[in-house]
Amino acid sequence: MRVIVIGAGLGGLTLAQGLHRAGIDVVVYERDRVEGRPQGISLHMDDRGAAALRACLPHGHAAMAEATMGGARREALALAETDGRLTVQHARPLDGAPGTARPGRQADRPLLRAVLLTGLEDRVRFGARFTRFKRRPDGTVRAWFADGGTDTADVLVGADGIGSAVRRQYLPHVRVLDTGRHMLMGATPLRAVADVGLPALIGHNSAAMRMHGRMMALGVLRFSQPPVAARDRWLPALRGPAVTAAEDYVMWALPVTGEWPDLAGPPAERWHRARKEAEALHPDLRSIVGRAWPDVTVALRGATIPAMAAWSAGPVTVLGDAIHAAPGFGGNLAMQDAHRLRDALVQAARGEGTLLAAIGAYEDAMRRDGFPATDVPREKAGTGVVAERRA
Repeated sequence: MRVIVIGAGLGGLTLAQGLHRAGIDVVVYERDRVEGRPQGISLHMDDRGAAALRACLPHGHAAMAEATMGGARREALALAETDGRLTVQHARPLDGAPGTARPGRQADRPLLRAVLLTGLEDRVRFGARFTRFKRRPDGTVRAWFADGGTDTADVLVGADGIGSAVRRQYLPHVRVLDTGRHMLMGATPLRAVADVGLPALIGHNSAAMRMHGRMMALGVLRFSQPPVAARDRWLPALRGPAVTAAEDYVMWALPVTGEWPDLAGPPAERWHRARKEAEALHPDLRSIVGRAWPDVTVALRGATIPAMAAWSAGPVTVLGDAIHAAPGFGGNLAMQDAHRLRDALVQAARGEGTLLAAIGAYEDAMRRDGFPATDVPREKAGTGVVAERRA
């Protein structure tokens, strides 16, 4: 069996690691350069993502990822100002209720991606923009790329995010909706805010504060083990600044009001915009934004995909944000998809059922968990039937 994965994000690389580990021929095509596109610096890793890493990655890779996450996050804190000081107004358990986070740990996204890339150096093609595919009479799929190159495989997987070129051709009726929730996200070295009491106040938990019509969400990532020491123990082959330059930090996010930031401009411009958005907040929060790393400030558009009718399984499939974008949870869902699809393809490769039956079973599970509040009928792709996702 040969598998082509389009997109070297967390889901695509988790799948590639799992397939490669199982002895399946896999290649990943990524349109961006090796450093990838800006997607924020941290990720709340819950049981779905953690289970996928343990199942799909070699032991050393999984141990490295585990060792460099933060402490246990069990509560979401609402902050308030009392006599000029920030205090915890109330705490809500992270219990995974609909629309809320599950318990987990904060992970550094650049470091996790570097772990996922390690060992796949000869399997990932950067700077390769996918343009189209065609199913061949023998059941395989041929993919074309912007540079004129082609490749052929038994399975083509679209792991290329909310703007998925694979999904646009394969499932053209699927809609992407703007949630209207856009934000600026960045990070501040913990050492730079040593005089601010906020990190000690919130511990490992997530926190948010509303003040004068503005809101800010934040969390602290304190690496459980120093990344370089963890690398030397668990994954010596891992190299690069994602490890050597890593340090504890405060992650923050600010909803954007008014004009949307220029995504093509330098990160420093978005950082200056974030400082402006934070002007109405408590001085400690303004200080955290003001002392941030300007070059890691990103602007993120909120988008989601409503539940859709099921489609007939074929040798093309999709995972993660390419099919069920879920702001705040997408990384975990993408890795869960990768875990399930890896298992399905491995079973098919072993002769435990047909390939299309395996892909169909994966897609049924993906739709069930990706859109748990909606019951949609099985239909063929191309009918234009799209079920609205209920709240």
